[in-house]
Amino acid sequence: MKVLVPVKRVIDYNVKVRVKADGSGVDLANVKMSMNPFDEISVEQAIRLKEAGQADEVVVVSIGVKQSQETLRTALAMGADRAILVIAADDVHQDIEPLSVAKILKAIVDEEQPGLVLCGKQAIDNDMNATGQMLSALMGWSQATFASEVAIEGEHAVVSREVDGGMQTIKVTMPTVITVDLRLNEPRYASLPNIMKAKKKPLDEKSAADYGVDVTPRLEIVQTVEPEARAAGIKVGSVEELVSKLKEAGAV
Repeated sequence: MKVLVPVKRVIDYNVKVRVKADGSGVDLANVKMSMNPFDEISVEQAIRLKEAGQADEVVVVSIGVKQSQETLRTALAMGADRAILVIAADDVHQDIEPLSVAKILKAIVDEEQPGLVLCGKQAIDNDMNATGQMLSALMGWSQATFASEVAIEGEHAVVSREVDGGMQTIKVTMPTVITVDLRLNEPRYASLPNIMKAKKKPLDEKSAADYGVDVTPRLEIVQTVEPEARAAGIKVGSVEELVSKLKEAGAV
């Protein structure tokens, strides 16, 4: 079985995001970029499936700017076998919308014929949480979202997922699209020897036009603002005082 894993280049989660002075978007100048954390978990899971003998090949895909090569090399250093980079934008500030990404991924899935697509449940830059579901709909495949446990059992995948009422376990028919949550695993660090080996692993470059997909944005960002600063808290000396303060604030 072949596993396909889409990965996205985003601002590193440790970096404090700055909004541009004109409010047109987020400032990416001289900002550290890295792999989307949820995608890192999906890469790790795909590698674990291969190590367990349940997958033969792990292919990683990134859709965006040319600099996404670095993200793919990280995935290759973790243990993926080969990579596909689809250059769909020249400007690092242009975010490819989920539907366009899903259409490109569908074309890649048609070519590669994987038995499983493992996606991060969302990207931490736009929080869309839509690409995996859209790909499933376009392919006509089953889907399992927010996976915290994944087991392959023959022609089915058994997935435990978090829902409002607790945990839910479902069985889906393969091929399938699974989006993963933070609790699924702890991604490995790429060792120096593997980082060196990753430079020799195949990385194919394509364009959105190669797949016949128009990535022109359908959404327009009107304004980007930083969240309001939280008001300072206060200390109270007793439960009675706490209740009194809450009443004054209209909270009770």
